[in-house]
Amino acid sequence: MNNTVLESLIIIAGQHAYPRMLAKAARAAGVQRIVVVGFKGETNREMIALADECHWLPLGNLRLLLDTLAATGIKHAVLVGQIGMHNIFHLRLDNMAKEIYRSLETRNAHTIYGAVADEIEKLGIEVLPGNTFMECYTPEAGQLSKRAPTERERADIELGLKLVKGTSEFEIGQTVAIKDGIIIAVEAWEGTNQTIKRAGKVGKAGTVIVKVPKIGHDMRFDIPVVGAKTFKMMKRAKVSCLAVETGKTILLEQEKLIELANKFDMAFVAVETEKD
Repeated sequence: MNNTVLESLIIIAGQHAYPRMLAKAARAAGVQRIVVVGFKGETNREMIALADECHWLPLGNLRLLLDTLAATGIKHAVLVGQIGMHNIFHLRLDNMAKEIYRSLETRNAHTIYGAVADEIEKLGIEVLPGNTFMECYTPEAGQLSKRAPTERERADIELGLKLVKGTSEFEIGQTVAIKDGIIIAVEAWEGTNQTIKRAGKVGKAGTVIVKVPKIGHDMRFDIPVVGAKTFKMMKRAKVSCLAVETGKTILLEQEKLIELANKFDMAFVAVETEKD
């Protein structure tokens, strides 16, 4: 997106703090009208105070979602915030959603949400990258914590980067856990925190976590986000090092995360990878 200030924006909001932060950042950037589309049982109702208009929809009704978006008359939207991973197996899909779901050769976060984003864009609504307006929450490359990674941790980081970028076609591994050159856990559908929890049971103390987007990552959704909850999970799992990718990872309350890393004696770095 260029530097032109948008007058209006639709925020299709999932769980947690990221939708609220993006709404605040959009206001600060000069967006005058914000319409929030939330989902019952998923979206935090604090979004109401940040919006000019809110619509609450049942998750799984794609036709109603598209009709609601079209009725706003707004030509730009963002999809931000998680949707509970368990919900995909328990949703009541409308006929349109069922048809699209059945048409997918492979079913994962990228194919499912990508298909939804494509349908939205057919309405003439541009789906912006999920990190739009959030540049100040993206870390610069380098060491963020007081403690630098050890030689062993650096080697594990390199292996983790190779794993994520090398398995991109399988839509897995945004988060991977490594220890002493051994791959402990790879994120599938369960999400980052559950992957870390699983890794802690196997790797114990000293596990390294690498969280970076895959090659060709669709930035219209599923932006890598790290918050305090992830750090607390890493503490419980006795993780010793976290590596994220600069320019493509959002740090919620970055100063607080750095404080937690230092408190837990955890190495915390932002790495730069080759261009996709």
